[in-house]
Amino acid sequence: MSELYIGVMSGTSMDGIDLVLCEIDALACKLIHSHEYPFPRELKDEILSTISGVVTLKKVGTLDAKLGHLFARAVNRFMMEKKINASDITAIGLHGQTLWHEPNATFAFSLQMGCPNIVSAKTGISVVSDFRSMDIANGGQGAPFAPAFHDFAFHNLGKNTAVINIGGMSNITLLGDTLKGWDTGPGNVLMDMWIRKCTGENYDRDGAFAQSGTPNQELLEKLLDDAYFQKIPPKSTGREYFNESWLGLHLPLFNTIKEPDMQATLLELTAQSIAHDVLSAKSELLIVCGGGAKNSFLMQRLHELCAIKVAPSDAYGINSDALEAMAFAWLGYKRIHREEVNLKNVTGAQKNSILGGIYG
Repeated sequence: MSELYIGVMSGTSMDGIDLVLCEIDALACKLIHSHEYPFPRELKDEILSTISGVVTLKKVGTLDAKLGHLFARAVNRFMMEKKINASDITAIGLHGQTLWHEPNATFAFSLQMGCPNIVSAKTGISVVSDFRSMDIANGGQGAPFAPAFHDFAFHNLGKNTAVINIGGMSNITLLGDTLKGWDTGPGNVLMDMWIRKCTGENYDRDGAFAQSGTPNQELLEKLLDDAYFQKIPPKSTGREYFNESWLGLHLPLFNTIKEPDMQATLLELTAQSIAHDVLSAKSELLIVCGGGAKNSFLMQRLHELCAIKVAPSDAYGINSDALEAMAFAWLGYKRIHREEVNLKNVTGAQKNSILGGIYG
């Protein structure tokens, strides 16, 4: 019997809050409604300063509450606009906003903010959240989680299919007898950071700014030589690693690079790091989802570098903008039904786990 779930996702880029309503059963996750609401610029700036600076416990707790209220308002607005009754919803799958991801530390953790108790109290719906902690407790990376849903959604496309989700970071899924996946490295995060610094825009629409420049090959080689790209999976990463400070380590010798050329170099970094992993897997089809699927120049470069069919997930019946929020609606379904999620071969965990806690 199918049930209705709401999925809520705000990714590393913080370019919006994605909400979906999905009808889910054991065989399918059908998208009914989706919408993106703007992420407040002031709150984004506050989160970025929290990630990059020294903070107090009060600030962290306040931010958790602010994000809880933000997500609750978004859910209530979504239900009002789409004429959804709260009583019809089994649960909300809430990823939360990642502040820090540190799965390789002695005391490993992954910190997502956005108090699920507040969301449940303000919406009147049970919330499933804190998905990553159990996987990390069982020795896994706690990321990426998208491969489990990619396998569920695209399993009929064959063993030689790769799925790339390009958000702030990029992660790859390799479909086959054994599900594989990992974070390939930065997706939009460095490109968004650079164009915002240069023009004030939140992102490079269609990659036009990057396309107007020429990649600096020497800098690109230095960036691609980073130890993360050489690391064997399982592996995951985030803004705590690939950020302005990381880029700044490489820039002193390249401070004369023109702004469009830097944008072109950063786009090429994303494209080449993805293409390397796709080619190594000998994939025959590449499906792209997330915000990067809307960057036409990035899609062009992926096609040129991979020399295989590259298509947005929309071409296979799943909205590329909504797919990640759908994944967390589906993960909410899995938790409500106490079903383990097949991720141990992706994250390196000792076993598959029932993921998330139920609030409300």
